[in-house]
Amino acid sequence: MPDNECSTFNKSGNILISDQFNNRVIETNQRGEIIWSFGFGPTILTCAGILGVRDAQRFRHYTLMAGAGIPAGLIPEAPAGAIDNRVIAVDKIGNIVWQYGQFGQSGSSFNLLNVPVQCTYIPFSCPQKKHHKKIDPCKYFNLNGYILITDQGNNRVIMVDKKKEIIWQYTNLNAPNSAEYLDNGNILIADGLNNRAIEVNSVGVIVSTFTAIGTLGNCTFASRLPNGNTVLTDATNSRVVEVNPNDVIVWQYITNMNISVPNPKPSRGLRLANGDTLISDQYNNRVIQVNGLNVITAFYGLPSVNDLTLIGSNKGYAVGTTQLGLYCPADAKIIGDYTGITKSYI
Repeated sequence: MPDNECSTFNKSGNILISDQFNNRVIETNQRGEIIWSFGFGPTILTCAGILGVRDAQRFRHYTLMAGAGIPAGLIPEAPAGAIDNRVIAVDKIGNIVWQYGQFGQSGSSFNLLNVPVQCTYIPFSCPQKKHHKKIDPCKYFNLNGYILITDQGNNRVIMVDKKKEIIWQYTNLNAPNSAEYLDNGNILIADGLNNRAIEVNSVGVIVSTFTAIGTLGNCTFASRLPNGNTVLTDATNSRVVEVNPNDVIVWQYITNMNISVPNPKPSRGLRLANGDTLISDQYNNRVIQVNGLNVITAFYGLPSVNDLTLIGSNKGYAVGTTQLGLYCPADAKIIGDYTGITKSYI
């Protein structure tokens, strides 16, 4: 862990980035300076780190992350790919303190996953009761809490308890990408290759479906805003769209305009408390923040100003800054900002 600015670890406003094929989760400040990291980089493939990390969230000094492994043919060190089907939690100094799933193994039985792409900590005593008794999620990891896991390769979303028992699951899915626990007790799922987001209740009944009036492609993320609208990330059409409760598009941002590869396949679009949207613009190897007028207000990754060929081939790795490169960042969140996503608390 870099120790320059240790005092700012887990500071509200910092950015937590899942730097997918650099096999690390990093925390940066607003200037892109790396304050904390977990993982050993693009060439060291070990179970002590995380491979192909697709999602991360912070609560207090713990970082929960999902490792989905590395596809074949991507890096010379693993021509056949590398399997890492785990959701892990690590402490500030990088110790793995909790794990679901196994490094090097795939499956769907007890304590096994197949390409987990998202994980969410739910700090409630009972996730299916109408009135929740909140506990202190910071005192002990996973004490009376639950982990919601999007298990893409098994076409399911599961909720597991501290004993790693599955207490709830939904399986009528096609390559799901995310699941968020809503304030009403329902779960909002990005049902990837079914080209939709669905809201399901505790008994698995679909209560709402969102397709942006039939225009949605591979839905890689979905979140519910305080005003009742839903933000959808559409990898097929390289965009983030906001729809109202009637599924009508009220805002969108297209990520392959101007300097971009043709199909960057954005993986996350999160609305922030200030009204901006933070986008993991995956195959453009960058994270961008855009305002309501679709102007980029912040950029993390190796920049390209004039060279149109650089974006897409601008992957990079540095231990001190994001501005020397990222490699297919799959997820980015502002620490302390839970707008539209499950409130896990710092």
